[in-house]
Amino acid sequence: MRHSIYGRSESQDAFTDLLFNALLGFAFMFVAAFSLMADPTEGGNVESKAEILVTVRWADRHPDDVDTLVEGPGGNLVWYRNRDTGLMHLDRDDRGLFQDRVTLDGKTISNPINQETVTLRALKPGEYVVNVLHYQANYPEPLPVSIKVEKLNPRVELVYYGTRELTGVGDEQTAVRFTVGANGEVTGTNELRKNLLVKVSGRKA
Repeated sequence: MRHSIYGRSESQDAFTDLLFNALLGFAFMFVAAFSLMADPTEGGNVESKAEILVTVRWADRHPDDVDTLVEGPGGNLVWYRNRDTGLMHLDRDDRGLFQDRVTLDGKTISNPINQETVTLRALKPGEYVVNVLHYQANYPEPLPVSIKVEKLNPRVELVYYGTRELTGVGDEQTAVRFTVGANGEVTGTNELRKNLLVKVSGRKA
């Protein structure tokens, strides 16, 4: 049996350890929470809202230029000459190999991916039309282009996925037409052709 003084000392040590561990845990949670807090002055940390994402891809490192065209219910058209209509935005106009190489600190960096994306920040009831246009062709063979439409909220849902073979400069094809209802749900899709642009040729300004 130990003297009572040892018992009192052990009790105090246990209390001190408990208090120290509690303070340590609190400090850890504070540091973790602080590290996760976003700096409002850093614009890169603010993500823009998107309801629907349209992704158009063709073969990596292919020199051809393919354009994405999306028409909204009010007739507004997003494409390389009109990249923003307020609710719809062309995030990247990919021009094949053009401007795929950049030089940073004396080193040339190449982006081999050919991809365009259009985001719909909000959904207005009505029909949307997604077309692809063969703006510039370098070979006589058809160019396979994949088109994917995804609804992002409240969960990711595939609205459409398919492939079109573009046959040369000015070939415009409808990938999909989808209808959004009053509650924001996609109520139907079809692939009926609808030309959004007349035949075009030449290079972009």
